[in-house]
Amino acid sequence: MINNIFSRLGLLAACTVAAAWLAGCGSTGSTVPGQISDATAPREAVAAAEPAGSSRARTPREYRQDAARHVYARNADRIYSGKLPPMLYAVGVLEVKLDARGQVTGMHWLRAPKHAPDAIAGIERTVLAAAPYPVATRLGSVVWTDTWLWDRSGRFQLDTLSEGQLQQ
Repeated sequence: MINNIFSRLGLLAACTVAAAWLAGCGSTGSTVPGQISDATAPREAVAAAEPAGSSRARTPREYRQDAARHVYARNADRIYSGKLPPMLYAVGVLEVKLDARGQVTGMHWLRAPKHAPDAIAGIERTVLAAAPYPVATRLGSVVWTDTWLWDRSGRFQLDTLSEGQLQQ
């Protein structure tokens, strides 16, 4: 009888741990490994997240176009239209690790604009809020790398789709 109780308690504990682990999978508004801010996706963005379709990209370089278009579509009101000003507030290069379902599993800054922590948080929040990304059907999981060109207004362009920059 005692062994049966302990066996059931062990099974219950294992199920609880498994449920908690599964609840934490994917981008659910929480931070991910590699972030340097505590930015999270707004709850309404996580609740409204719809599948983003798929990408037929054969390489991570080809996938950049699909990921950049996806970010632009989810942030149409925040994209800087036209050529960027000669002096940008922040420029950052970020690697985003995506799983086979298009969920953000990690970030790695190759060049963080540390002079502008608000831009870092804004970029990380934008990345998290845009999930899920297009599923890379030919690649499975993928690392998407892009350069974020950030204006003081909080509007931005991604280098992949940039319209260029004005000269001084």
